[in-house]
Order: sequence, then structure tokens, then C-alpha cells
Amino acid sequence: MGRGDLTDEQWAVLEPLLPKGTRAGRSPVWPRRQLIDGIRFRIRTGVPWRDVPAEYGPGGRVYDLFRRWQRDGTWHRVLTRLQSLADAKGGITWDLSVDSTVCRAHQHAAGARRQGDLQKEPTGRRLWLRGDPFGGADT
Repeated sequence: MGRGDLTDEQWAVLEPLLPKGTRAGRSPVWPRRQLIDGIRFRIRTGVPWRDVPAEYGPGGRVYDLFRRWQRDGTWHRVLTRLQSLADAKGGITWDLSVDSTVCRAHQHAAGARRQGDLQKEPTGRRLWLRGDPFGGADT
């Protein structure tokens, strides 16, 4: 068992939440626990699917299980059930936090020139009704 693999206690909680296989026939070549450990390894390390160690099964088979359960909503259902079990035991503290931080960019991040007086004004029309273009009194 690898460092990040499911323990027997964790598997005992997780196994009843997983969908049951519907097809009759021969038993699977790769046990679900092994494939799920492979999925967890890939998510934890970020390696490509093809680089998942062979002890977890072929990378393509690990990916197929992950993707099939992602498409049919199995992962979401398992997460919801695990959260409800943990919440019932008091293992989750639901805190609401609102971040009202304002993040402003530095002047150089916006593409400003080093000398602000050389900054070009955007092109466009300026309408002066009459008189001084700088707003002074009409002479």
C-alpha cells in the first residue's frame, strides 16, 4: 500500500457509496480499490494519466473509470454523501467567510509610461463649443 492509498477504514466507508456493477460475467481484472487509488495518485501528484504507476492498473483504464464516473455524476454523489456523513458526526464546521479585499495593480502593470507626462491620451474627438479649448473664458 502506497503512502496516499486508501486505508482499510477509509475503504470500508467509501465502498458502499460506489455504484454496483450491473454486468454479469467474469470478475474485473483490476479491483476498484486499486483503480481508485490510481485516480487519487494522479489527482494528488498531477502526473499525466499515462504516467500513473502500473501498480494501480493501466493509465487508460484508470482514466476511463474516472471519466465515466465524472460524466454520470458518481463523484458528485459520493462527495455529497461523504460530506453528509462527516457533518452528521460533527466533522465539518460550516463557516461563511466573505473577502472584501481590493487588489489594485501597480501603475506599470497597466502599461503606463515611466514618465507620466509623456503618456499619450487616447485618440478621439473633443468638442469645444467656442472659445478657449482649455475651458477658459471666451476672449
